Amino acid sequence: MEFDDRSVLVTGGSSGIGLATARLLTARGAKVVTAALTEPEAEDDAIRFVQTDVADEASVAAAVDFAVRTHGGLDVLVAAAGIQRYGSAADTSAAAWDHVMAVNVRGAFFAAKHALPALRASGAGSIVLVSSVQAFVTQTDVAAYTASKGALNAFARSLAIDEAHNGVRANTVCPGSVDTPMLRAAAAGFTHSERETDELVASWGRNHPLGRVARPEEVAEAIAFLASDRASFISGVALPVDGGLLAQVAVALPD
Repeated sequence: MEFDDRSVLVTGGSSGIGLATARLLTARGAKVVTAALTEPEAEDDAIRFVQTDVADEASVAAAVDFAVRTHGGLDVLVAAAGIQRYGSAADTSAAAWDHVMAVNVRGAFFAAKHALPALRASGAGSIVLVSSVQAFVTQTDVAAYTASKGALNAFARSLAIDEAHNGVRANTVCPGSVDTPMLRAAAAGFTHSERETDELVASWGRNHPLGRVARPEEVAEAIAFLASDRASFISGVALPVDGGLLAQVAVALPD
């Protein structure tokens, strides 16, 4: 129960990594509020939900205020809200670019901005932003997504330095492919049946040295570590949770 009585706000907590994190921290004693456009996929009476548009500053401010009022403060912020849009720089519309940046980057900025007073008051506040391995490397046709994740890593470094004297730590987790509704929706855009979607997700998993995609719960464990006192001297880092993806050389060497 390492999070016993700690107050946590998770943006994007209705599915995928965000929901897995909310459930894990709740199981370890935290008092959790999830902020998202839609309610979690499965009801959990221990997790409070507040409908939130992370791209709207007033909506995010209201969610932070709800978490602080509901649980008497705020100790941990997990910014997990994110979207994916495909396209190179040449064929990404300005509207698509702005939408990705609004959710992935502005959403994290708004959450941190409005959570910081309470996180400072906690005496040992922690911020964890959900980034991606694509902050470091990229596939084709994900210009906006890649740019947004690079921005999150840079933002976390800035937070770590600016808030160190206030006792607030900031880090990112950088997952590879994770079996989430967002990943499956992306796969479904290239397939014609559930079976084909499963096969495509499995093929993406084989690109990772461990041979599979991650489970949301595995990323949640990394988030929980960074948010906990076990990581009390870790700030400003980008932690890959990628099954070895960043460690491998992507070219075939001769026998």
